[in-house]
Amino acid sequence: MSKRALVVLSGGQDSTTCLYWAIERFGRECVEAITFDYGQRHRIELECARRIAERAGIDQLELPIDTFAALGGNSLIDTAMEVAESPDSDLPNTFVPGRNIIFLTFAAAYAWQKGISNIVTGVAQTDYSGYPDCRRETIDSLSATLQLGMERKFVIHTPLMHLSKKETVLLALELGAIDAMSDTHTCYEGARPPCGRCPACVLRAKGFAEAGIEDPLVLL
Repeated sequence: MSKRALVVLSGGQDSTTCLYWAIERFGRECVEAITFDYGQRHRIELECARRIAERAGIDQLELPIDTFAALGGNSLIDTAMEVAESPDSDLPNTFVPGRNIIFLTFAAAYAWQKGISNIVTGVAQTDYSGYPDCRRETIDSLSATLQLGMERKFVIHTPLMHLSKKETVLLALELGAIDAMSDTHTCYEGARPPCGRCPACVLRAKGFAEAGIEDPLVLL
């Protein structure tokens, strides 16, 4: 099996930590990233992903998949919606149905073309905001489906799956990724520096506070 790895890089805290995890595990020369332009409201995510890849010294592909914008129905894509709980579901309206499943499917298709066997993603079920596509069983099921559908051995690595946000911050520190956090974007409001009020900002701030580390993004 190939020792090369493809990291799904969103420009956020978790995927950036996973990028540095992959670099340490597989070697910088064996790692590349894929970023999806899926019609997200906050285009700053794409700018952040580019800066992070450049800082890390790895190649990055930005792939346009704008079908989500046509579907709408969530606050990360639909400009008319605010961040809130969905009235028709127990899931928050920041949930983009099928996003991680589709991201990983496209990532596997690209990895197949490049002869890459390892795919790295920052999903975590510990602090996962109720997103069902961040669960261990979802990733295991998808991994089996991709291998069957492409007749290729893929390993989907989820280094953060069972980590709290505090533990993720401490892992970033161990990997030398804390400075790179100044290039990341997490805020649901698209603010930079972050708004500090939305669920993503609150969770991120809690993790850094519990780890006893200053968030470089807040210091901008």
